[in-house]
Amino acid sequence: MEETGAIDFCALERELQAAVAADEKYQRENDAKFRAVHQKVASYEEFRDIVLASHLKPLEKKDKMRKKKNLLWNSYATQANGKQDREMELAQVRRKTPSGWDGLPETSADFYRYWRRCLKSGQEKCQFLFQLGGKGLGRIFQADVGFGLLGEFLVVLAEHACREDREAVLQILQSLCGTKRFGLNVALLSQVEKDSCRDLFAKLQSMSRNCGADGLPEGTAEAGTAALQEEENEAERETHLRGAGQRKEADDKLIKELVKCYLVS
Repeated sequence: MEETGAIDFCALERELQAAVAADEKYQRENDAKFRAVHQKVASYEEFRDIVLASHLKPLEKKDKMRKKKNLLWNSYATQANGKQDREMELAQVRRKTPSGWDGLPETSADFYRYWRRCLKSGQEKCQFLFQLGGKGLGRIFQADVGFGLLGEFLVVLAEHACREDREAVLQILQSLCGTKRFGLNVALLSQVEKDSCRDLFAKLQSMSRNCGADGLPEGTAEAGTAALQEEENEAERETHLRGAGQRKEADDKLIKELVKCYLVS
């Protein structure tokens, strides 16, 4: 407003345009964030790129250059070359690591490519997780677990883990708890993934209840006890039973802690 009391309409118009532009930017970037979450992007970098590129618009027909389409003279050769390139890429992902593991990735990027392109069934993915183990996964995902992967891990483990895999599953779950932004990954789990997480912990607790004092399933507890009674060293037997009971107690305590970490209700 000027000294004479007149209103500066030009200044008001500029302020209005700036406010409208800021509001449009906020709405545009907010919509891009929801799209990125819905698409389950692999990393925070992809999430950020989608948000930063939210102002870009797709080309329309009138924007495309009217250029004659060049046809390939040998499409079969091109397809063969593409197949060879894919096989070479997969072979590179499966390269032998310095630690002596054959076919296991070292970085989160290699893991993501291997997980998406090389493993087709849930059983293969489950065995792959067991092959890496808790320590291997913890080393690969030192920064954080890629967006969406935690939920996939829980679904695979819930569907394919069995009684013999109980210790391996606990190690994997405990290792993933130590990754960065773990709480955010848990909060972003879908309802299906949350249900799988609940089923997985119910299975682990059931496995714990169905184990005898010596850490063996109830069906073999009597046979194991009979065999132990035949041993000459009674002191060794008692030590074994006491150690098994302590391991079971420690596992039960670990499960309770993991239930809190994974927000299982």
